[in-house]
Amino acid sequence: QVHLVEAGGGSVQAGRSLRLSCVYSGYAPSIAWFRQAPGKEREGVASIYTERGSTYYGDSVKGRFTVSQDNARNTVYLRMNTLKPEDTAMYFCAADSRSGWSLLNPRRYNYWGQGTQVTVSS
Repeated sequence: QVHLVEAGGGSVQAGRSLRLSCVYSGYAPSIAWFRQAPGKEREGVASIYTERGSTYYGDSVKGRFTVSQDNARNTVYLRMNTLKPEDTAMYFCAADSRSGWSLLNPRRYNYWGQGTQVTVSS
């Protein structure tokens, strides 16, 4: 069983930064961030393989977002720089409790947090 709690969302102007956090409990070798805007499909943002710290990003956020972890705090962070209005969405933290790395395949993730809203104004 994995429990996830996201925090850090908010409203910011374009060009600014935000940092989301995901505190998790349980065994979760893969943790990822997904987002979903109203009327749009869920999109994979970033993933981290917690056993090695390897990271993987969706094309739309490469170079702007950074996923990292603090193993001592069982926390995964998503640092979002140079935010754009199109980054506006509900952001979800997800975990796959099975071995291996699930990258950004949402079907592989069997635990999901409640989400935190990010709104970017122009």
